[in-house]
Amino acid sequence: MDNQRKNIRKIFIKGMRDGAPIGLGYFAVSFSIGITARNVGLTALQGFFLSLLNNASAGEVAGLSSIAAGTSLFTLAAVMLVTNARYLLMSCALSQKFSPNAPFFHRLLIAFDITDEIFGIGIAYPGWLEPMYMYGAFLTTIPMWALGTVLGIVFGNILPQVLVNALSVAIYGMFLAVVIPPCRKNKVISGVVILSLLLSYLSKYIPFISNASESVRVIVLTLIISSAAALLFPVKDSAEGEDANE
Repeated sequence: MDNQRKNIRKIFIKGMRDGAPIGLGYFAVSFSIGITARNVGLTALQGFFLSLLNNASAGEVAGLSSIAAGTSLFTLAAVMLVTNARYLLMSCALSQKFSPNAPFFHRLLIAFDITDEIFGIGIAYPGWLEPMYMYGAFLTTIPMWALGTVLGIVFGNILPQVLVNALSVAIYGMFLAVVIPPCRKNKVISGVVILSLLLSYLSKYIPFISNASESVRVIVLTLIISSAAALLFPVKDSAEGEDANE
């Protein structure tokens, strides 16, 4: 029992450590969102719960813009759904990382905070994804997102822009740390990443799809690229189980 508790604590701390740079990046981004929220008329308390319950920069900006425009609640909900639709795909993909024996309530709680960056470290976790790892990451990311929004509302433009930019670099460093190691080990992953970057850039200029929202473009490209990779380079189901036992 003691060894099990030590292992759980170790996994939890690893999640906190991996989530720390994400939290710093979130603080910088949400500080800017706080400024936007203040301009819309939200109080610090309202901004706190806004970011605590909706950890998505694009979604919050879209929501705040809708509030500023005086749209109906139905329109606001529709805008949020379209803007954050890509997280549906991320949740489906991440659900495959859990052990078949993982309790449903863990899946439900973790689904609450599937952001781009959290998804990145979660999908890169070796073997079956441990719920305590994700909870550790949440502990160092969600509070920073909410805190940054509150400070943005309270202090406005007091924080120097150079410091905001420096904190934002943490997110890009985290992405590199997540993507580069598997790319170096697997040529297929390297090719998929490069192709994704290229098509993501070109999608802004390709007819028809360029007129769609960023979230819709992400969904379309994800479905096309992941489906093609799965068909051309299938991975045996047993591989996941073998990794989990290593």
